[in-house]
Amino acid sequence: MRARILDGAALAATLREELRPRVATFTTRAGRPPGLGIVLVGTHAPSEIYVRNKLKAASDIGCRADLVRLPESATREEVVDAVRELNDSHFHDGILVQDPLPPQIGGSQTVFDVIDPAKDVDGFTPVNSGLLVQNRATLTPCTPTGVIALLERSGIAIAGQHAVVIGRSDIVGKPMAMLLLHRHATVTICHSKTADLPAITRQGDIVVAAVGRTAFVRSEYVKPGATVIDVGINRVTERAEVDALFAESSPRRADFEKRGAVVVGDVHPDVAEVAGALTPVPGGVGPLTIALLLRNTVTAAEHREP
Repeated sequence: MRARILDGAALAATLREELRPRVATFTTRAGRPPGLGIVLVGTHAPSEIYVRNKLKAASDIGCRADLVRLPESATREEVVDAVRELNDSHFHDGILVQDPLPPQIGGSQTVFDVIDPAKDVDGFTPVNSGLLVQNRATLTPCTPTGVIALLERSGIAIAGQHAVVIGRSDIVGKPMAMLLLHRHATVTICHSKTADLPAITRQGDIVVAAVGRTAFVRSEYVKPGATVIDVGINRVTERAEVDALFAESSPRRADFEKRGAVVVGDVHPDVAEVAGALTPVPGGVGPLTIALLLRNTVTAAEHREP
């Protein structure tokens, strides 16, 4: 029996619709819509797409959405100045600095640290990271929060379950573990130094894969009936790799023929034969990230002008 597919795109649409009355109420009360400012440095093609989608989604529900575009050659000081202008702006309640940043910036965190925590809709500042550990954060990282929303809205129990998170990044792995822990799961975090990784992940009732490696999690990593959340987004451009991943009858092969590439997660397609529930890529966690970004923006606005 194949896994139940958890439709993140459908839930994201629901979450966006739920925000409309909050946006309308705030706009009437404050005399302005909730505002999101996005800083984009350079012309990184995937970032251009991500930012365009975020701007459109914000505008669609009635939020103000502004893009601050800087050249690829921008210095750290110029990027920091752009963030500080948004910090001081009355019209912007949320600030997002689109990753990745060019190497001369000296690391994304050095810029994230400058964002006003009250406007940190990505939840990446040290203040919000610390509040998350203490289960006191108002603004939590969008992707892990989207995973929690998908589990809860899909009726998948978290409390009392053993959750295994593969990956320990500050953006997904660590906050994912904290959010699961706060909902009373027993949490194991795995990483590149974990001994006998498949034996550990097979213990998980919930497995979250966030390693950035195409089809890394195979069926032998998964306990029968487990819920598997695939956070990975990997672009595959080689026909041989597509042929190895997908059966001849798979529509993903047709996608490749049409576009010359397919997006694949960190979970191998054969996991669908073992798992009880599984998020697809695309259409799983990805759409939820934007929906939770919008929710954080509206929440930040409500807190700034109660």
